[in-house]
Amino acid sequence: MNTFLVGSAQVTTAAGVWQSGLAQVLGGLIVVLVLIGAVWLGFRQRDRESDPPTPEQQPHRPDTDALPGEMSEYRRPAEMPRTDSAHRLMPYQLKESGTETSPDPPSEEKRKWGGISSGGFGSGGTGHGD
Repeated sequence: MNTFLVGSAQVTTAAGVWQSGLAQVLGGLIVVLVLIGAVWLGFRQRDRESDPPTPEQQPHRPDTDALPGEMSEYRRPAEMPRTDSAHRLMPYQLKESGTETSPDPPSEEKRKWGGISSGGFGSGGTGHGD
């Protein structure tokens, strides 16, 4: 016999509401309303922002083909200063860089690497000196 009867009307418990599916429907509606509100607030925020720049307001590339800040130059190894065997060269006496600019492009022989090819890792080669 059911003990949750008051007179002839039945008292609905929280477990009964959950099992009937009403709580899931109400929870789903609340989630949908929150999502709709978030989208609406996002649209309001976007409307307050300034408009994106027009193509005329965008920065333009320079007339040259080079990118801004790009330099094209040839480099060659800096010459090592020569000293006699009595005076040792100290690190602070060297230049800052090991290369210097050159107006002439390197020769074809300088551009090619003349070392013995050792192959790549896992290439099946015998290694350096084959």
